[in-house]
Amino acid sequence: MAHLGVGIGWRPEIADAVAGLEGLDWVEVVAENICPGHLPEPLQRLLDRGVRVVPHGVSLGIGGADRPDPAKLAALGERAVALGAPLVTEHIAFVRTSSQTPGRTLEAGHLLPVARTWDSLHVLCENVRIAQDCLPVPLALENIAALVSWPGEELTEGQFLTELVERTGVRLLIDVANLHTNRVNRGEDPATVLDGIPLEALAYVHVAGGVERDGVWHDTHAHPVPGVVLDVLAELRARVEPAGVLLERDDDFPAGAELAGELAAIRGVLGGPAGAVPDPPFLRSPGSARTRASNAGEAGLGAGPGDELDKARTRVGIGQAALLSALVAGTPVPEGFDRQRVRVQARALAAKRAGVVARLAPELTGILGGEDAYREAFLGYARHRPMTAGYRRDALDFAEHLLIRDLPADPDARRRLTLWWQDRAGARPTRRIARWARSLTARSLMGRAA
Repeated sequence: MAHLGVGIGWRPEIADAVAGLEGLDWVEVVAENICPGHLPEPLQRLLDRGVRVVPHGVSLGIGGADRPDPAKLAALGERAVALGAPLVTEHIAFVRTSSQTPGRTLEAGHLLPVARTWDSLHVLCENVRIAQDCLPVPLALENIAALVSWPGEELTEGQFLTELVERTGVRLLIDVANLHTNRVNRGEDPATVLDGIPLEALAYVHVAGGVERDGVWHDTHAHPVPGVVLDVLAELRARVEPAGVLLERDDDFPAGAELAGELAAIRGVLGGPAGAVPDPPFLRSPGSARTRASNAGEAGLGAGPGDELDKARTRVGIGQAALLSALVAGTPVPEGFDRQRVRVQARALAAKRAGVVARLAPELTGILGGEDAYREAFLGYARHRPMTAGYRRDALDFAEHLLIRDLPADPDARRRLTLWWQDRAGARPTRRIARWARSLTARSLMGRAA
């Protein structure tokens, strides 16, 4: 396992601050935000100084029902080679609907939790094996934060991660902030999770800030790391000495001195002695998940015929499509889910979508008359138009949506929006009747999928 030390997530907004941090061992970059042949100059300077750089993917959706996209795997591998990285990382999550379900593919624009079921485990393990065969360096997968829990789960978090590691040999990226998030939002004890997973497979650790509102913890990556998250890091440190720990910050970036202070706090936690890593409870308990996994009724898919795995993919895909459609397309909440939590998650996804589009296309805020007017217009659009092809396409679709409705009302603003749209789309907006027909067809297909 590569020794990394203490690092920080590299972002263009804090490139100068990161360059000035003393004792920085390594950085992590969002894989989708860099081009191997044209690295940002500040990042290249870090590489020239000997600072290690690890690519961290966010869009593979390896927990989805489909097999991993070969192009996305190739892109991850290219970035690892270009950066000389010792490994690449991704998330145990799904991010889009399956091609095995009818209707358009829907994009969440966010990492969504997979169900801890045997079906999901079998699908995930096969996807991981495919990815491992394609990647030029080892793969590590991160546990994610979640607000929504799946009904009818058959495994605990510890059991699920342990089965995944044992079946595939994949490494783990443990986010202690996500463990705290799931403690608040889903009642899962971080210490119990840490006791139940194979820490010998630990690649490195994420630490990040968040905030609690109305009993819900929001993993914002835009707030200082709180003491409760450092406490979870201390719980992990008491069990094992991690090869690397990384501070994540994705928004509301502070000054370099504050970042240095947070890194110093992390180093302070890591300074204590580590205990011996205990055998995970499932290895010691005859009634544990591993014992049950040997029963043909529960674990037969792990090495079974391809058609059985395909059936599992179909079942997983149908469930994920129903949840994602409820989150982004307003379809009914699937049976067994907490309806209030799904509504909270849906609002959070729409708000994130509005924020990302505003950052990618800042001109829209000015054209529409300010941030409040932009957000009102975008959220109204998002309620009926789920994202299907990423945030940049979403910005263009939003502008087209307004123009075919003769919006904004101000003629000058509408002219500016038309010029903005034409400059980026290279065409004229579709006629209103064509757009309405396309929208009705898509809604009909989504209704059948739900």
